[in-house]
Amino acid sequence: MTERFTGTFTQQEPIPEEAIAAAVEVMRGGRLHRYNTLPGETAEAALLEQEFAALTGARYCLAVASGGYALGCALRAVGVQPGEPVLTNAFTLAPVPGAIAGAGAVPVYVGVTEDLVIDLDDLAAKADRARILMLSHMRGHLCDMDRLMAICDAAGITVIEDCAHTMGAAWNGVPSGRHGALGCYSMQTYKHVNSGEGGLLVTDDEEIAARAVMLSGSYMLYDRHLAAPGPEVFERVKYTTPNVSGRMDNLRAAILRPQLRALDTQVDRWNDRYAVVEEGLRGTPGLHLPRRPQSERYVGSSIQFLLPGWTGEAVQEVLSRCAARGVELKWFGGAEPSGFTSRYDSWRYAPSEPMPQTDRILRGLLDMRLPLTFSLEDCALIARIIRAEVGAVFQARG
Repeated sequence: MTERFTGTFTQQEPIPEEAIAAAVEVMRGGRLHRYNTLPGETAEAALLEQEFAALTGARYCLAVASGGYALGCALRAVGVQPGEPVLTNAFTLAPVPGAIAGAGAVPVYVGVTEDLVIDLDDLAAKADRARILMLSHMRGHLCDMDRLMAICDAAGITVIEDCAHTMGAAWNGVPSGRHGALGCYSMQTYKHVNSGEGGLLVTDDEEIAARAVMLSGSYMLYDRHLAAPGPEVFERVKYTTPNVSGRMDNLRAAILRPQLRALDTQVDRWNDRYAVVEEGLRGTPGLHLPRRPQSERYVGSSIQFLLPGWTGEAVQEVLSRCAARGVELKWFGGAEPSGFTSRYDSWRYAPSEPMPQTDRILRGLLDMRLPLTFSLEDCALIARIIRAEVGAVFQARG
């Protein structure tokens, strides 16, 4: 009998009971706004910032409304100018170039390798074209961060890290988000901690941190932050930094704090699931798995593989056959955007140059979520289904 998977690829685990209790306590008090505190009271948002700064080893942290807002705030905090070029990955999700365009700047795309990381040779070739790189650790793949920073430091490029898919990851023991000037994280439902929406921004630069706090809509209440610079730094920026409000509220912060304490355990659970699927797919004819370097501590909340050289029709057949057996795969090579999958040439608000090498990779790129609601047995079944259907199409089409 043909095996079929009956789980749901978008079903997350419940919010922990401790987080639910903390959220209920905030709601009972009615003080959801982060600056609405009683004398002697510390807001949940301020505590979240303090705890995340400690977790990442950052001097400063700011909690905001979304990961996308964190990206836009980071760009403004480093002084991006209207019309300024900003380097970024050609393989990423729409909020990254969207943040660049939203700040009035212009994305300049850098290619992707078969290991699904930014092409460092292409970055080096384009390093003289911009003073800012918004680096997307897309789908949790970390490039050689030592080489990337050497390229950027030599060219005087400020690095902003998009860590939406790498909270809890590290390169050579350095947490993701701590190599560049800023790290930006997302707490959207499908990320590594879940408050529906939410973002965090970390930095060691006091002026960048102060500008980010002012940008987020602190008015003159910045003294209520626990992971922010001193008042003398705000004196230098408060009259020249616009309010582009995007604060996090105490309700979401209360939901997140217990989840952050369990992050290391959750990362191990994701990586157990990733390892089962990866091993099940290894050696499948016609299928390429990205290499994961020893220096990379990744978070396997999703898995990707390539069908290199396959026609669009053959890839679509794999998608259909897997879907008929309950396995939901996303394709980054489709001509039209679908769901969250889109390509650099789909974002027509920003110009793009031809990128044949990147196009070749994206044409065969498939992506799949691995929620923690899947058991290890589920993951083994999913891998068997993908392996069988890829093999069947590969054999039939020669």
